[in-house]
Amino acid sequence: MTPQVARFLAHLEGARNLSPHTVAAYRRDLLDLEDFTRIYLGRDEFRWGELTRGVIRAFLGEAVRRGLAPRTVARKLSSVRALFRHLHRTGEITSDPARHVRGPKLDRTLPGHLRAEEITALFRWAETRAEQDNGLPETRLLVALELLYGSGLRLSEVASLDVRSLDLDRGQLRVLGKGRKERIVPLTTAAAKAVRRYLPRRREVVEPGCPALLVGRHGRRLSNRHIQRSVRTVLAEFADAADVSVHSLRHSFATHLLDAGADLMAVKELLGHVSLGTTRIYAHTSKERLRRVYRGAHPRARRPRRDGAD
Repeated sequence: MTPQVARFLAHLEGARNLSPHTVAAYRRDLLDLEDFTRIYLGRDEFRWGELTRGVIRAFLGEAVRRGLAPRTVARKLSSVRALFRHLHRTGEITSDPARHVRGPKLDRTLPGHLRAEEITALFRWAETRAEQDNGLPETRLLVALELLYGSGLRLSEVASLDVRSLDLDRGQLRVLGKGRKERIVPLTTAAAKAVRRYLPRRREVVEPGCPALLVGRHGRRLSNRHIQRSVRTVLAEFADAADVSVHSLRHSFATHLLDAGADLMAVKELLGHVSLGTTRIYAHTSKERLRRVYRGAHPRARRPRRDGAD
């Protein structure tokens, strides 16, 4: 490993506080680039300033020839861009050759979503656990699940919620989304019930003056990562799809609304999207819904009556 890559990885781990898994992915991609560069240039020693846009394109081309998936190739390019951006910002190179290199075209894909029966089983388990144990972790987890799925919030939005953001009587909450754009989102009856069960546990540990809704045992606001870890562990037990993540609960929220016939514009507002195009990618919906729409709308798809009547 070159010293520049070693310092960059230390920067990711220290200053940017990335997870060990993410740093390991960067390390693999950049070591791959180093090995390729040595072979491409025909020598073991090289300077990062020697690399041109052509070298980086050749590196990506070699990845494609090795049969790597477009998404993997795109991730490698992202790692390379991050390295050169860092080297350019710190003055170790005079120009950034990776800046304008195009990556492979990717289909807009979404994380897997949970089926309705999986959601039912998940919440049945979480509600039972919250009722029986009635501790801080159990009641807090149920609140997080209700907000992620019941209101379709992003993980960061759940973590940033304050107690005053919720209006339990009116069944709504105020959310500060991307770009600090505020929106009002419905709060389900089940979510309000879960919050009311959780608040006494919160009061037992919360630090004076802390406004956060979700707090840890030391009374401070929970981090995104803490909530993510707790929810992801539970999802692994209830979801069959391999690509289910915490964001899949938000995806499930949108998918189930659209499957039930909700208007796309309404779902856009609930999700807090700026562009309808962003919401439209959720409209892949289930094949069963498409079949229902087709049978109900297309005259040639309607089944004839058994009595032969028109």
